[in-house]
Amino acid sequence: MGRLRRSRTHHAQRDVHRASRTRARTRDLDQIQLIDLDPKNRAALEAQALDFEKPGLAQHYCVECAKYYETDFALRSHWRSKVHKRRCKALQEPAYTIEEAERAAGLGREGKRVPPPEIQKSDVV
Repeated sequence: MGRLRRSRTHHAQRDVHRASRTRARTRDLDQIQLIDLDPKNRAALEAQALDFEKPGLAQHYCVECAKYYETDFALRSHWRSKVHKRRCKALQEPAYTIEEAERAAGLGREGKRVPPPEIQKSDVV
């Protein structure tokens, strides 16, 4: 009897697992905009003390991407890459505020929930 063909059913599960890994996850854009790009914090991040736990002893750090690099050459080549340029372009757009997020979720202008149309106060007796 010949070999049966693979069913190839686990491909989707593997992709979901790879997408949900948090090993290579960096800081979100709003965190970088509000905290890291502040001039005081940026200067502190670029001139960090030696840290033996971080790559490159924490001496080569890209603030926009929130990543450490092993050497200065690796950091400089990263600055010329498409990944870094896309990240810088995304950081130039203003971050969403809490008010915008609440309005998108359906909350009213005053920050109060708008009752659904079928349950208005005039209907309740």
